[in-house]
Parts: sequence; C-alpha cells; structure tokens
Amino acid sequence: MAQHRHKRETNARAFTRLVPRAALVAAPVAVLATVSAVTLGVVQGQPVSSDTSLRAEAPRVEAAITKRDAPVSRNQSRRAAAEAKVEKAEKAAAAARAAAAQERKATQRAIAGAKTKLWTTVALNLWSAAGDDAEKVGLLDAGKKVLVTGRKAEGREELVVQGKSRWVTAGYLDAEKPTVAAIGGECTNGTSVPSGVSASIKKVHQAVCAAFPQVTTYGTFRSDGEHGQGRAVDIMISGEAGWEIAEMLRANHAALGIEYLIYAQKIWSVERSGEGWRGMSDRGSVTANHYDHVHVTVY
Repeated sequence: MAQHRHKRETNARAFTRLVPRAALVAAPVAVLATVSAVTLGVVQGQPVSSDTSLRAEAPRVEAAITKRDAPVSRNQSRRAAAEAKVEKAEKAAAAARAAAAQERKATQRAIAGAKTKLWTTVALNLWSAAGDDAEKVGLLDAGKKVLVTGRKAEGREELVVQGKSRWVTAGYLDAEKPTVAAIGGECTNGTSVPSGVSASIKKVHQAVCAAFPQVTTYGTFRSDGEHGQGRAVDIMISGEAGWEIAEMLRANHAALGIEYLIYAQKIWSVERSGEGWRGMSDRGSVTANHYDHVHVTVY
C-alpha cells in the first residue's frame, strides 16, 4: 500500500503584504510636509488676496459715498441759489425805493421852483407821470393857462395842477394865448360838394371855403370806406396853410361833427384828443402820407 503524504496546505486567509519599516516612517512625514506647505501657502497668500480685493472695491465704495452725498450737494446748491435770488430782489427793491425817494425830492423842488405859465393849444390828457405806465388822471381844456416846471421826459412836459405834478404830451404849450378861428361866412369861390354827402361834410366844406377861398378841390365820394359812405372829405392843400386848416377844424370839431383828422403823417381824433396830434407810420407816398391834403372824417 502506497504511503499517502499529506502536503502542507496554503493558508486560505487574505495575505497581508508586509510594508518595509522605512516606508511606514516616511509616509507621515510626507503628509505633514504637504499639510504644512498648503497651510503656509494659504497663510502667505491671504494678505495678497485681501489687498487686491480692497483695491477692486475702492471705486465702488467711493461711488456709493458720492451717490449718498449727491442729494445733500444738490440741496445746498438750491438753497444757495434761492438765497442769492432773495438777496438780488432785496437789493433791487432797495434801489427802487431810493430812486423813488430821489424822484419825490426832485418833484418837490420842481413844483416849488415853478414860475412860468403857458397856454394849452389843444385839449390835453393829464398823466400822473412821464412814463408809459402812468395813469390818466384828468383832461385839460384847450386855451388854459398852466404853470410849468420846465422838466421834460419821454415825450411829455410837467405841469403843476392844484399843487401836484402832472404831465401832458409835449409840444402843445405856447407862450401866447391861442386864437380859435371862427367858422361861418359865405363860400365865394364857387366850389361845392355832392348832395349825397353827410350834413357834417357840407358844414366842413362851408367853413373851409369861407376861411380859405384859395382851396378849390374837395375829394368826397369814392368806392372805399368812409369816402364811399359820404362821411369823409379830402381838402387838397399843402404846407403851412394845411396846418392852419387842420387846426381850425380841430378847434371846431364839436360844431362840425368831426371824428378825426389826418395831415402830414399825423392824426388827431376825438377819442384820443388829450394826446394831441399823433405820428403815423410811413405809407410810402406824399398822398398816402397826407402831405398834399387834409383828410376829414365825420360821425
């Protein structure tokens, strides 16, 4: 019988490999070195990262501060502008008060020193001052003797009326009492006006013909406006004689029913009689500007 030899069996459990002792010692050292290096890098790198962030954040911080301060600056600017405006208004008011006080003194001196008396040649509106913003305070009849101060401003002259300063349109005061040409008499030069014209136009013709027989042409009817209605007449005359006729008609406007007169680029009207003869704009020709005739319109 053959002998049976038993073979030693290999251990079936998992084989654990033996690690050299040197490796076991080196591993913890490597780990420690790695950790230390990482830690050192973090510690050394952190200040650099923080400084860069601060520089990056600076503009945004400054912008936020500026934005926060902007309303305050605008409010201060508005307040300063308002204060400057008030100060300017106060200075202007003070200057106006000073000027008014000075004018009052000058007026008082002018009234106290007034000695000269002149005659009004036409009816004149009385104004509270010389400027355009003056108030109309009365009417002065033609042929009145008035006390004048000698002061003139803005196309007006100063009078003394019941102890007060009053102003009238310049150019209508005279040292001699004006004479008013009477109307009436006979028309002897053979001129006439059409029968269809206004009764007042017939009166105007009669008055002018009697006083100024040298006038031989009277223009009445034509197709337009007041002439077409028989309410207007053109008295063909020029030069100084034209002014004599115009003034005679103005002086007798109520008796003749006259509404307004035009001569030598000037107009006089009942409605604005206190302003005297007023200038008119240039219409381009001698006839259009009424240098060769006196125009009369009646009511």
